[in-house]
Amino acid sequence: MAGTQILVIEDDRRVASFIRKGLEEDGFQVDVAYDGLIGKRMALASLYDLIILDINLPQMNGYEVCKEIRNHNASVPVIMLTAMGTMEDKLEGFDSGSDDYMVKPFEFKELLARVRVFLKRSGSPGASSNILKLADVEMNLDSKTVKRSGELIELTAKEFQLLEFLLRNKNKVVSRAEIAEKVWEITFDSGTNIIDVYVNFLRNKIDKNRSPKLIHTQVGMGYIIKES
Repeated sequence: MAGTQILVIEDDRRVASFIRKGLEEDGFQVDVAYDGLIGKRMALASLYDLIILDINLPQMNGYEVCKEIRNHNASVPVIMLTAMGTMEDKLEGFDSGSDDYMVKPFEFKELLARVRVFLKRSGSPGASSNILKLADVEMNLDSKTVKRSGELIELTAKEFQLLEFLLRNKNKVVSRAEIAEKVWEITFDSGTNIIDVYVNFLRNKIDKNRSPKLIHTQVGMGYIIKES
């Protein structure tokens, strides 16, 4: 992937060096910022293909940096890489606009696999699939916007990915395990309700006070998006 530029925002110089070395050995061009404020400035000044972002940063924390990035660029993939691993931390990370969330300590091979997945996803062509529609919902994959009856609906990055997955599988029941694998790229943990939480977030934005209802629960099986 020669020419692919990645920004690493990480204040632990040992960790930053480890990530940089591994990515460069795989052919990526890597810039590093050691505090949040400089990282934000670099992210807004250049067109990076992907950003790896810590949360506990000097000057400006990763949540704030991610929100600033999203205000200027809705499409660049952001992977949060942090020692903060509670469910609340992850939810705040996704709500701030991150596409993925990895907890330290981590295996570099897993980080590299996720980097490749997001680069492939963000760089894949296919104009025929750039607009997804169901009923009066329209999702534009280029501008990263969603409208219902012409009204713009603000979604976080993870809500957008979840809706995209549902729309690509419209009229088909998808299990929580499928959603975990395809949207979160993790193995489903029956002890967490993160998927149900995000489906409810999405349902409140897409279906609340609107008709027809599109997101349906199939008890014991999963979820389906369809016209009633």
